Amino acid sequence: MATVNMHDAKTRLSSLVEGLESGRENEIILARNGKPVAKLVPFSSPVRIGAGKHIFAGLDLPKTLEEFNKLDEEIAKDFEESAKSSLFP
Repeated sequence: MATVNMHDAKTRLSSLVEGLESGRENEIILARNGKPVAKLVPFSSPVRIGAGKHIFAGLDLPKTLEEFNKLDEEIAKDFEESAKSSLFP
């Protein structure tokens, strides 16, 4: 953990961030007149476990293989109907 004076941090911001990115430093304390006032830490993306549950919650998805395979007939019918119509209005 490095402690850096505010004035030095302004002039060396790029190198301080580079130290965090590379893993040389895990946090940097910024000080004003020798007193700690802020902490720089590497950014970590939030983990999105289970996000798909919210997306698919309102959909009526098939729950078994038989239910899924029944959709083949509907899809085939849709393709046949669309083949009969012209692509151009």
